Amino acid sequence: MLHHEELTAKLISAAIEVHRQLGPGLLESAYEECYCHELGLRDIKIERQKPLSLEYKGVNLDCGYRMDVVADQRVVVEIKCVDAILPIHEAQLLTYLKLSRLKVGLIINFHSRFTKDGIKRLVH
Repeated sequence: MLHHEELTAKLISAAIEVHRQLGPGLLESAYEECYCHELGLRDIKIERQKPLSLEYKGVNLDCGYRMDVVADQRVVVEIKCVDAILPIHEAQLLTYLKLSRLKVGLIINFHSRFTKDGIKRLVH
């Protein structure tokens, strides 16, 4: 099993390859599709659009939350196509980490001109 740092490095490398091939300007859904394909080519196990329930007073509630990608059951990847990663995007990822009880997450903004400028790693 890869350490979190090794896994996130592989996830970032896959994002760089997708961005290199496609560039900015497509819809988020297109990047997600291509990114997940790239992760499959790299033998990284993923779950797409993984539902995330909210536990409230002992009851699991389906509030419609979905994590874009969960890699190797350990890292949440949120895919964005926005002008800039904002605090609300970070809050969303931190909430997903808290609710899923996972520790590490990535925000990947494919709208950035340079991929490295559009990646944020968060630890809960």
